[in-house]
Amino acid sequence: MLAVYKKELRSYFTSMIGWVFIGFFLVLTGLYFMVYNLLNGVTNFSYVYQGIEFFFVLLLVPVLTMRIIAEENRQKTDQLLYTSPVSIGKLVIGKYLALVTLFGLAMLIVSVYPLILNGLVNKVATGGESVDFAIAYGSTLGFFLLGAAYIAIGLFISSLTDSQVIAAVASGVIMIFTYLMSSLAEMLPSDHLFIFWFLAVLIIVICLALNFWIHNGWMSALVGIFAEVALVILYILFTEKFDGLLGNTLSSISIIDRYDNFMLGIFDVSALVYYISVCFLFVFITIQRIKKKRYN
Repeated sequence: MLAVYKKELRSYFTSMIGWVFIGFFLVLTGLYFMVYNLLNGVTNFSYVYQGIEFFFVLLLVPVLTMRIIAEENRQKTDQLLYTSPVSIGKLVIGKYLALVTLFGLAMLIVSVYPLILNGLVNKVATGGESVDFAIAYGSTLGFFLLGAAYIAIGLFISSLTDSQVIAAVASGVIMIFTYLMSSLAEMLPSDHLFIFWFLAVLIIVICLALNFWIHNGWMSALVGIFAEVALVILYILFTEKFDGLLGNTLSSISIIDRYDNFMLGIFDVSALVYYISVCFLFVFITIQRIKKKRYN
């Protein structure tokens, strides 16, 4: 795993990808740092991360993750991975950690900005409002965890195709959906009948995806039938509980919403566990996806 990690990390700095990612990330953070903190005199550094969230999710992460496995599939070098003495799990984890390290290096540079801002504030207005380092570095930690979670999602999407363009577009679409999840939940009807039919259709979609994954129509159909029957029983017994269920569920699993407490300087343990769980989940299913392709 260490060899894979070193190889991948080295490849980002011997090609343009690593430098372009860090460059664009620093340009974005630098612009918002200048506008919010330097020109307008705002000492709350978390506004910088809040400003770049959309561009980070829509552009930077898809561009960073689009080639990580899709390029292996396109060049057919994935066949070498399957016969490598290193396990698939170690290969995927090594690739993922290389991406997170690259992102971490960019975050390490940005973490100097609050110190610069605090020095300027003390020099220009002695006794004035100083930088709240709990908010500055709490939001930095939260943004790093947010980025690690999105990188894991991009890694999985990259494993599904051999086209970097498709991987980037699909990652962008899915990540924007997660970014707007809470807003979309507020726009959807909250009555129990709509939610029942939404869940019924969702079960069908999940079963189709399961069939694509395991290539077992009977098993997928059986899971779907049991899930639909269970949904009907729950709807009959707890009809009122379905009111607003979709909005509450989407808000509770929203990746972006979990970042809010970090922006306030609050170390949210539940959010930390959530982000680590998201990283583990998508790395795990990426490993399973590649193993399944290997056996086929």
